[in-house]
Amino acid sequence: MTRRLRLAIPNKGRLVEPTVRLLRDAGLVFEAGERALMARVQNYDLDILFVRTNDIVEFVSDGVAELGITGLDLVAESGADVPQIKMLGYGRCRLTIAVPNDSPYRAAEDLAGLRVATSHLSLTRKFFEARSIPVNVIPVSGAAEVAPRLGLAEAIVDLVSTGSTMVVNGLRPIEEVFASEAVLLANSTALNQDGAVFAQVETMLSATLAARDRKYLMMNAPQAKAAELEDLLPGLESPSVIPLAHEGMIAIHAVVDADQVWSLLPRLKAAGASGILILPIEKLVS
Repeated sequence: MTRRLRLAIPNKGRLVEPTVRLLRDAGLVFEAGERALMARVQNYDLDILFVRTNDIVEFVSDGVAELGITGLDLVAESGADVPQIKMLGYGRCRLTIAVPNDSPYRAAEDLAGLRVATSHLSLTRKFFEARSIPVNVIPVSGAAEVAPRLGLAEAIVDLVSTGSTMVVNGLRPIEEVFASEAVLLANSTALNQDGAVFAQVETMLSATLAARDRKYLMMNAPQAKAAELEDLLPGLESPSVIPLAHEGMIAIHAVVDADQVWSLLPRLKAAGASGILILPIEKLVS
């Protein structure tokens, strides 16, 4: 590239904190104030642009930014043909049809001929058209949950993460329209011109995300128990076995899924492991 890369990320909303944390966990050093429009990364040729979440797809598509992080639902809603480099695994939510608790509607088909309020016009229309369900899609800009209470629509299509907002507003979900999470996007022209640079960024983020889901285990054990312990520790490929100074004793090192650690410990101890250390992993390139 002839100039520094530009990465557009949200300046407001639920994706801001996990996105900034991911970038910093990946080793990027930058300062970002609440009202900052841009942050210059000090240890990588990258400038971070803080923009409206809804504008990120267009910024990347038009080449204003070479990279972007936003919600997959917004990519699908825009219809833009923007390369998706990496699903990032956070910001998971569901675009969901919801109706008032006291309404008789139980399925999407029950809404035939009725009004559905949403800010995701394209995805909503595609969903109902694919099911051949005629509905009147009412555009709203935020706060779709109040539409039934105001008499604007009989149902809504809105993003749900925990579902607490719908509960507070007396709504219940009846069907999922689209599953979303944060995604790393790239400008297609820039990607074709210098894919190696984009591969570096993808590796940087992938290694950070992969490390979050793993733990590094170290333990001592009798040599005679090696086979039994190896069966319990598949690791990425196979655990490392290292002879110790005391004859007949070995050290075993393994990378395991973080959510398996606590169920593994009793079995490891029962198989003869001792002095078990559980360590975080900073980066993991597989």
